[in-house]
Amino acid sequence: MTAAALELFVEKGFAATRLDDVAKRAGVSKGTLYLYFDSKEALFNAAVEEGIVPHMVAAEERIADFDGSAAELLRELLFGWWEQIGGTRLAGIPKLVISESRNFPDIAQYYHDKVIVRGRALLRAALLRGVASGEFRPLDVETVIDVIIAPLLMLVIWKYSLCFCGTESDPQRYLTTHFDLLVRGLRPEGSPLGGRPEESPAGAGSQGGEA
Repeated sequence: MTAAALELFVEKGFAATRLDDVAKRAGVSKGTLYLYFDSKEALFNAAVEEGIVPHMVAAEERIADFDGSAAELLRELLFGWWEQIGGTRLAGIPKLVISESRNFPDIAQYYHDKVIVRGRALLRAALLRGVASGEFRPLDVETVIDVIIAPLLMLVIWKYSLCFCGTESDPQRYLTTHFDLLVRGLRPEGSPLGGRPEESPAGAGSQGGEA
């Protein structure tokens, strides 16, 4: 039922989707739907819990055991996010939040608390690791996190809107360029590591970072 709800939320928008529509798409009666979910907000929350939160948990476990460089960790988070979330139907969730948050602040708050806060913590850990080791220069970590996330959100917005205008973006090339620019900007001036970061292959990384 949550899969059907997510499809309709993305197709029609949160406001325009009715529980009757969800029940019909899921192949169940409205009464059955109400046994599990008493509102569209509850359905949205369940879609986040079932679809995105497990990837956040897996990423948190992965980062705790990661023994590579900070740049390698950032690369895994970025490309893992695309593989697990951004390049899947789950990308419809952040797009939905962006478009509906003003009229439905509760769903935005839920997404913020369950996903955004945890995603920022993952990126923060990678950045602080790099600063502590000297791999990255001292920086305003919270602002850098904003700068990392913004292009990812733009990629999702493009996927669900501007790509239909005949202008498509290559996600792997986009993410590789984003990572390249990011790491070059993070490394200390004159660093011997200042060369071009190793290009990430398609689907590199296994766990997501932010949505």
